[in-house]
This record gives sequence, structure tokens and C-alpha cells, in this order.
Amino acid sequence: MYDARGFRFLVAGGILELCKRLEYLPDEVVSGTLNPMKEPIQHSPLASLTTLELGGPADWLIEATSVTEIREALRWAGGAEIPITVIGGGSNVVVADRGVGGLVLKIANRGIEIDRGPHGAIVTAAAGEDWDELVRSTVGENLAGIECLSGIPGTAGATPIQNVGAYGQEVADVLTSVRVLHRETLEETNLTPADCDFGYRSSVFRRADNPYIILEVVLRLDEGGAPNLGYAQVAERFEGGPQPTLGELRAVILDLRRSKSMVIDDDDPNRRSVGSFFVNPVVDQPTFESVVASARVIGVLGFDQFPPAHQVGEDRQKLSAAWLVESAGFPRGATRGRVGVSTKHALALIHRGQGSSEELIRFARDIRRGVRAHLGIDLKPEPVFWGFDQDDPTA
Repeated sequence: MYDARGFRFLVAGGILELCKRLEYLPDEVVSGTLNPMKEPIQHSPLASLTTLELGGPADWLIEATSVTEIREALRWAGGAEIPITVIGGGSNVVVADRGVGGLVLKIANRGIEIDRGPHGAIVTAAAGEDWDELVRSTVGENLAGIECLSGIPGTAGATPIQNVGAYGQEVADVLTSVRVLHRETLEETNLTPADCDFGYRSSVFRRADNPYIILEVVLRLDEGGAPNLGYAQVAERFEGGPQPTLGELRAVILDLRRSKSMVIDDDDPNRRSVGSFFVNPVVDQPTFESVVASARVIGVLGFDQFPPAHQVGEDRQKLSAAWLVESAGFPRGATRGRVGVSTKHALALIHRGQGSSEELIRFARDIRRGVRAHLGIDLKPEPVFWGFDQDDPTA
């Protein structure tokens, strides 16, 4: 409960001023029965909370380290009738230069539990846990299932949102449930994988009408299981040798990601990015053949060559978005003002420092137009966009 000092604390933090401006003063503030909540920070910079290091401030920011704090922050924002935007590790978001209106709620609850049983190990991770630290911990416990997802930045709670995947593994492969909090009713519930409606880099959580905030994820991992060598580039590293340990495989995955600047390193000039900016498109056979024909016409493929692709199902192909970007005239190392293409991977658009989100958006838009004009494919962005007039300002 807030005592008199707590009430003055709220006033000093600007909450009462906001509530008066919005003609809203919660009864709990008047009566002194409001549950503990972190002080909202007004006009808080967001760039430092994102891996791109771009964007303006949030009207209000709260960092919540417990479910209680998350619930109270939602209750406060709901009473003040201001929108809520949720951030985890900030590794898959582009923030507009003008910033984000309403409350930005940073999920920072922590905790990992491992329950070993006859049918595998159940790993429960709070949404605010660092994802790579979770992978490192499970590999150290000899639990197989997410070792190929090493080095991916962000939080555990963000991984179901876009069904994070890499090198032959996806979160959906091992996820058994997601504990969520409804934004309006403030009720907690568990969602099954079917409820999550997972697809390729998609889920129910990416929809505009998603009412949930993820509190924790529950994974079923294989104790003592064999490492996943299903991805050719990974399997090549161990060809002719004994089966690697999970730790050895994790080291190779980190090395591969580092070679593409896909591991955050303060000394790497390519570090400011959201990783893959565009999704690898999955196309039907006629579209694939059209891409091949166009690529041969513009001279990026010989008449006996084909683009890098992976067959999906019986009649669909997953094209390399990186190859499409380079083939359209945007090679690795290309720059445009203070943004550009990573020198190590054409799928990563980078901020070179002292730039703006508008520069990045214009560059991404030009890349999409180039790929569409030369190869007939409309690339889709992987990150989400906050504070812009359109859901997808790169369109």
C-alpha cells in the first residue's frame, strides 16, 4: 500500500499531473490503496532500449520486474486511457523518430525453472529472461531442443511472437504453453501451441488485435538428446568427425552468427540492426520460375543456374531474401547516409550511428521497390514498427 510518502512519490513522478490532464484520478490514489507499481518515467528515450539505437522517446516508460508490477502498470494505463506498447529486448523493433505515444511497458521479470521427468525436461522461463542466457543454461544442463537458437538477441517472452527460428529449429518445435495476461481483463491464462497459431515467423501475438502480454514460456526439452544437425551449413562443420556435444554445436552456431554480424558485439560496426530485416519469401512454383527467368534476364544468374532456395512441401520454394536484395542492386556494404547494408550479411540493414529511423525506412522502402521491379517479389519486413502513421511504413 502507498502511504503518504508513496502518494507524494506518485505526484513527483508526474502521474497525478497526467491524470488531471486526462481528467482521470483513480479512486485507489485518493484512498491510498493502490498496489505498488514502478514509477513511470516521462519522455523516456527508447533508442538505448533497442538494438538499432534509433527512435524518439516514449511518453511514459515503466520497467516491470514482476507480474504484479505488469498488472498494476496495465491498470494505471487503462485508467488513464492511454495506449500500451510492450518491449522486451528491443531486437525486433523500429521506433519512429518522433517516439511512441502512451505507455511503453518493458517486461523485465526473471526466473528459470527446470523440472526433469520421464518424458523430457520442462523448462519454464519468465518473459524477461535473456534468450541466449536461457539457451546457454539449457545447453549446460544437457537439454536439447533450442541449441541452434544460440546467439539470438532479445528476451524469452519475445520468441513466440515471431516464432523465432534458425539453423533448423523453431521455438514452436518445443513450446508446450505460454502464460499470458489479458490487457483488459488482467486475467492470466495458459495458451497451447494451437492457440498461438504458429506459422513461419508469425503467431497470434503479431496480430493487431492481440490482447495478450506474455508472462512466461514453457518448453519441453530432451535431456541427453542428440544435437540438431539438420541444417547443411552446420552439419558441414562436423562432417567426418564424431557427433558433437550440445556445447560444441552451440559454439559453432555462435561462430556462424558472429561471421554474419548476427551476434551483438560492441566492437562490430554492423551491430546496430534488427538482424534479418526481411522475411525469406515462400513462393509457389510458377512464381519461382518467374524469379529465375527475371534473374537470368538481368544477368544475375546464368542460363543454367538457379537461385538459392529450399523446398517447402511439394510445390513451394523458400527463396533467400538476402540473395534477392543483392540481386536487385543492394550489395553487402552498400550505404545510404547513416544507414546501409551490413558488410557481412545482405539481409541485415544497419544503423551506422548518428542516423534516423526515417533514413532507415526510406532505404528499406527503396530495397523493396528494387526487388519488386527487378525480380517480381514483394519482400515483407520482419521487425515491427512503432510510432509511424502506417503499420508498415516501408510498403
